[in-house]
Amino acid sequence: MTDDDSDVAAHGLIGDLRSAAMVAEDGTIDWFCPGRFDAPSVFASILDEERGGSWTIQPDETVRRTQQFYLPDSAVLATRFLTDAGVVEVNDFMPISCARDPHHRQRIVRRVQVVRGSATVRTRLAVRPDYARGSAELRPVEGGLMITDDTTRLGISATAELEIDGDDVVSHVELEQGETALYVLEVLPPDAELDPCEAPDTATLFETTSDFWRTWLAGSTYRGRWREAVNRSAITLKLLTHEPSGAIVAAATTSLPEEIGGERNWDYRYVWIRDAAFSLYALLSLGFTEEADAFMRWLSERLGEDADGDLGPLRVMYDIDGKPPAEEIELDHLRGYRDSTPVRVGNAAAGQLQLDIYGEIIDSVYLFDKHGPGISHDAWKDVARVVDWVAENWERPDAGMWEIRGDVREHTTSRLMCWVALERAIRIAHKRGLPGDLVTWSRVRDEIYDRIHADSWNGDTFTQTAGGTALDAGVLLMPLVKFTSPVDPRFLSTLEAIEERLVTDSLVLRYDSDESPDGVAGDEGTFTLCSFWYVEALTRAGRLRDAEIAFEKMQTYANHVGLYAEQIGATGEQLGNFPQAFTHLSMISAAINLDKALG
Repeated sequence: MTDDDSDVAAHGLIGDLRSAAMVAEDGTIDWFCPGRFDAPSVFASILDEERGGSWTIQPDETVRRTQQFYLPDSAVLATRFLTDAGVVEVNDFMPISCARDPHHRQRIVRRVQVVRGSATVRTRLAVRPDYARGSAELRPVEGGLMITDDTTRLGISATAELEIDGDDVVSHVELEQGETALYVLEVLPPDAELDPCEAPDTATLFETTSDFWRTWLAGSTYRGRWREAVNRSAITLKLLTHEPSGAIVAAATTSLPEEIGGERNWDYRYVWIRDAAFSLYALLSLGFTEEADAFMRWLSERLGEDADGDLGPLRVMYDIDGKPPAEEIELDHLRGYRDSTPVRVGNAAAGQLQLDIYGEIIDSVYLFDKHGPGISHDAWKDVARVVDWVAENWERPDAGMWEIRGDVREHTTSRLMCWVALERAIRIAHKRGLPGDLVTWSRVRDEIYDRIHADSWNGDTFTQTAGGTALDAGVLLMPLVKFTSPVDPRFLSTLEAIEERLVTDSLVLRYDSDESPDGVAGDEGTFTLCSFWYVEALTRAGRLRDAEIAFEKMQTYANHVGLYAEQIGATGEQLGNFPQAFTHLSMISAAINLDKALG
């Protein structure tokens, strides 16, 4: 992939519910972190083609066109090369034999087949450990090669001959129609040696992995108009789930920019409480209760912890193990995606106060209690403790749901979601007869409601902050969380103002960064999450024709395999980390609610 044609959207994603790899349309795996999502990368050429490391498989013949698609109802990716000599297809996948497999082995399987004609296929495996800060030793062993350094232990086996070329592994193989070459890269435990994967084994892995995904997806209860798009989004959310822990990461990547050439580059390979809570809602809406159970177990451990007092009982984000993310650092040796620097790992937003997370997480607990087996005694005691803290701290200025890095403010959406936290806790307590300080919770809930209407209403619109003037697309959540009627005149006038000032066609800005500086230089694209919130707001307001048109237009901004990054730029390009869980879950929610409204 050259710097000129690199494109965030020109990728599919494969994964094994522990980590994930990005596969470009030209057959390059240009992002992969072995072991788990937030581990140091071994392939990062999407962030620096020269230094980052990658794994390419391509025909030697001139490629006239490429096609990339997922095999039906699966996370098995096919990349097809149309050449002057024939058609070559590469199937990429990370094997999954069964759910919660205690003997799971992490592998990337690349199966190359000549569909028509003939081809010489070349591969180059350039492992660059530790975000390309380390170098690996290559050692021939029986059946393949070992690739090791202080932190990485990989083995590669193949049906074709492998050779060492400097720091890389290369192979050339001539194939006729119907012939296949196989390459398997395995992440090995310390001191383990390579167990070469034979062709029959690989065929079995392909079938069991395909069956796993088809069987899992068959559990979806969605039967609506946009089934293909919803199914792909569901699979994407599943790919961003860390099965051993139950955690759900926000995205598979770090530092893919919100502005080309800019500095809005963040590490999203962590569990944002906000994103994971909304993901839980989407999965429950589709009937995937096992994932909800697993995440609630992970969350229950966080609710039971005693965090630092000033930031409250919960953190904005955690790593997969439930610990604070690594300290945010800049990798100066990497040039960044299309020269967008700095490249960051870790995330300093973990130290922010963002009050809205309490509403999102208590809402997810409410939904789990409503649609799942019910909250336990110990979990409810932790929830009540968290809600007591919210009742005492909801007035504090914070960084807000958009994680501003400037001055803290009294964000309307933060107060809105504090209202949600109290309102949902009261519902749970009433329904189940559970103990709690309902008198205080009800009093504070009503006070927040009145204060939003008094302080965040300027006579024409709900504003981003108390006493402010700027608009914020986050207030589109008001009818979605039942704070206000979707046809309340105050909300409708706010929706109209958002359409005038933040919406271009179906694309929605989070806020006007000129009117409301966020402490980071540069601009950003439209926020795809907000575009789907906009669809839901239109739906609930009864503007079904407008909602359907906006939703259909948003489908055209998905990439060739149905994936979305975080944002869409001025020229329609996808920006930000990829794929973004928040975007896919909001698409699912918009589809479900629009389907119901259309009947």
